Amino acid sequence: MDPRPSLTAHDAQALLDWYVAMGVDAALEDVGQDRFAESATRLRPPPAAEPLPAQPAARAPASAAALAAAPDETAAAARQAAASAATLDDLRAILERFDGCALKATASRTVFADGAPGARLMLVGEAPGREEDLSGLPFVGRSGQLLDRMLAAIGLERSEVYIANVIPWRPPGNRTPTPQETETCLPFIRRQIELAQPDVLVALGGSAAQSLFRAKDGILKLRGKWLDYDAGGRSIRAMATLHPAYLLRSPGQKKFAWRDLKAIRRVLDGA
Repeated sequence: MDPRPSLTAHDAQALLDWYVAMGVDAALEDVGQDRFAESATRLRPPPAAEPLPAQPAARAPASAAALAAAPDETAAAARQAAASAATLDDLRAILERFDGCALKATASRTVFADGAPGARLMLVGEAPGREEDLSGLPFVGRSGQLLDRMLAAIGLERSEVYIANVIPWRPPGNRTPTPQETETCLPFIRRQIELAQPDVLVALGGSAAQSLFRAKDGILKLRGKWLDYDAGGRSIRAMATLHPAYLLRSPGQKKFAWRDLKAIRRVLDGA
């Protein structure tokens, strides 16, 4: 008799859900393998009696991880690359070529933006999740559906606003981006805001607000306060509000998001 306890259907589903949340998207083998040990065995040099023929040294191309290991150089390269973009299409193409952030190596695709470039209202979140990574569009999962309803409450459709993220690549397992990853990606979202030229900028959630506005307070202190954001010499109205994902976990906070939405609507209407 097999001594191992069998999983119920509920437990099995919960386990699969946990795998998905952690970023697992493929089952390879029933038993884990020590690939590092296998690699060491494969790479072990032959005996001295049979030396390998000499080969000219080749310079391997730098990997994303290697570039990310030098924060100052990587941030400088990101600033230079972002500044060279004359249009949003240029910026998207530059991001597709940029290899200075290790997140790009693990993401399925670059999540650049959705909605209408040049819209009066621009929304910026922190980073893509699993659904966004698969679709290539920001805010398309459950939080995106709630965001659509929030916009509809003030008379706006998704197609009438411009939506992006501070970080365009999904962190593995939806983990929190590291400070280095955020600093590397900041020049790109800043340039994206400059090129989009919105009249109103809204940071969705504390992480996006702290990154864009260099704020230290949490989102409950930051939300609802109007700021002036410098978009390449052009000052625009900016505000932080609660992230839709947070509202899904804490529906009692929706009243505060509603206050923020009404304030945003008033500014868009010229009040």
